[in-house]
Amino acid sequence: MARLKASSSLSQLLHLLKERTAFQFQCRRTLSSHIIDEPVLVEGKSHSRIAVLHRPSALNALNTSMGAMLQKYYKSWEDDPDIGFVMMKGSGRAFCAGGDIVTLYRKMNEGKIEDCKEFFRTLYTFIYMLGTYLKPHVALLNGVTMGGGGGVSIPGTFRVATDKTVFATPETMIGFHPDAGASFYLSHLPGHIGEYLALTSQTLSGAEMLACGLATHYSLSAKLPQIEEHLSNLVSDDFSVIETSLQEFADVVSPDNMSVLRRLETLNKCFGHDTVEEIIDSLEDEATKTDHAWCASTLKRLREVSPFSLKVSLRSIREGRYQTLDQCLAREYRMSLQGISGKVSNDFLEGVRARMVDRDFAPQWNPPSLDRVSSDMVDEYFSPLNASEPELELPTKQREAFS
Repeated sequence: MARLKASSSLSQLLHLLKERTAFQFQCRRTLSSHIIDEPVLVEGKSHSRIAVLHRPSALNALNTSMGAMLQKYYKSWEDDPDIGFVMMKGSGRAFCAGGDIVTLYRKMNEGKIEDCKEFFRTLYTFIYMLGTYLKPHVALLNGVTMGGGGGVSIPGTFRVATDKTVFATPETMIGFHPDAGASFYLSHLPGHIGEYLALTSQTLSGAEMLACGLATHYSLSAKLPQIEEHLSNLVSDDFSVIETSLQEFADVVSPDNMSVLRRLETLNKCFGHDTVEEIIDSLEDEATKTDHAWCASTLKRLREVSPFSLKVSLRSIREGRYQTLDQCLAREYRMSLQGISGKVSNDFLEGVRARMVDRDFAPQWNPPSLDRVSSDMVDEYFSPLNASEPELELPTKQREAFS
């Protein structure tokens, strides 16, 4: 049964990733019979605002324009004394499937690296703004919430998961590293859940998000219209008032018996080791001794993803545990620039090609195995590209990051 669930989880994740590429073949949604071109819409009454991520046919994947619009809106709302709090939601059946990596892939192949850098700068700067926002923030994580979707929600105050939420940081599957602040929030989860999620790219349900702390509340998706209506009628900037209001609509839920969170003792034992090789050895040993299907399915996933991504992702999570949000974002920016440069490894290009563009699902990772990934390669991935490359500049003097 566990094997069937693991297989279903992988199929579901691949299906969701493939859907990101379908937006160019679909018509834009209409609202009130008018074509809406803006990728971020605004709703709300005089005392609150809702930012609506509006690329439904792309599962609301983030692009540079969306990041810039979010920065602009959130700054104006924070400065407006009449606005008490802010919400964010997604159009359609997704909250946000992450960054628009297919566009990044094309720009990389066209040599438009500066455009790629701008994407990361814009998105990471917004995430820092969200993580230091002075007003209550409520993210309604209904549907797909992956990669950058976690980045534009989890650093905020409140995150409402539902029965339709599917969360993952799937970057190792595409030869990248968990970014958009993931090395901060994953590293602060209990035990070594963060390492597990970062390395395996496995999914969590809304109930699992609540149980491990990624979500602050859980409500059935059918209640979301009521939640929005109730919150929109509030005239308050009091965090406790928002908390109490969300709790009024909360449902009691717990992870099912097949959840990875039911195996925390084994997870922490295996993923607490210092190296990827030791983690795999521990999983193999555990699989031999206990015949746990979870161990076998986890090993299978670790052998499918990029070996290089495994090593840099593990180090990223471990460093994030001792860094503030701004330090994590600055480091992730350097790593992301290394990823798009292809200087150390071309696994990001290859991973997107195999999973998202050609969709042959047979990436040719280089290096092809863990023993070929040297410590020098990993060190270089964490270094600036060159002395003239500017670092990510965040407004740390005006907005103090939390640890």
